Amino acid sequence: MFRDLLVHIPTERSARMAIDASVSIAKGCGAHLDAIATGYVSTDVPFVAEGGAAVAASLVFEHELALERAEAAMRVFETEAKNANIDYGARVASGSFSEMVSSVGAAARLYDLTIVSQPELELETLDNKLPQEILLQAGGPLLFVPYTLRGAFQANRIGICWDGSRLAARALRDAAPFLTAAEALTIITLNASDVPAEASPDLLSEHLSRKGLRAKPISLQVERDAVQPSILSIAADENLDLLTMGGYSHSRLQEAAFGGVTRETFRSMTVPVLMSH
Repeated sequence: MFRDLLVHIPTERSARMAIDASVSIAKGCGAHLDAIATGYVSTDVPFVAEGGAAVAASLVFEHELALERAEAAMRVFETEAKNANIDYGARVASGSFSEMVSSVGAAARLYDLTIVSQPELELETLDNKLPQEILLQAGGPLLFVPYTLRGAFQANRIGICWDGSRLAARALRDAAPFLTAAEALTIITLNASDVPAEASPDLLSEHLSRKGLRAKPISLQVERDAVQPSILSIAADENLDLLTMGGYSHSRLQEAAFGGVTRETFRSMTVPVLMSH
């Protein structure tokens, strides 16, 4: 079971979903939960002789405002953590976006699971970009919480998105604490002919059964642009609480230019998704 959790508390958008999900997971697992809220300074402007003092004062003011936003968001978290009577820690930070990516990404490497909010790609906020960067830097699983989630997190019915890839295998292993506690597992394979025979969904089901885990296989043949809608359709039909999948099997440049499952998952997430890269 997960014992050591990290949650990123956004400051430019609602933090409620990440807070509710992380606190409920920590309470259910008896885990320690650390929270970090990040405020952002828009630019790193060097001190220059002419007007340098004014620039420096502006940066100090911007840092102070960023910290105030982070502290306000953290107060909400601490209230919920205290009410749930969980073991927790809290930290606020402010700086440039690159500094926050570096800081949170490095911190996430020490935890069993990092919990973040679903990016809202249509909104231009740094809190939307940070989770995507952490996914690439954490070296461990991220649980993306959709902004449609209300109330406590649960993972009774889990869908395993399986294409036989290294990333899918990493997500499967990272999700083990959730899988072993689940009531029902579903292996979702799209275009099974593309999956290596040595890592077929049938063989995955066999290996899971050796661990006492029974999984229902679902396999569909779909067009490339129908992969993500098909996953969501299966999730709805099977009443799934959680999906596991690899993140960014293609580069982000390719995903931005041609589309991709990871990017579309961010855009249209309907249930929490555990991703590993």
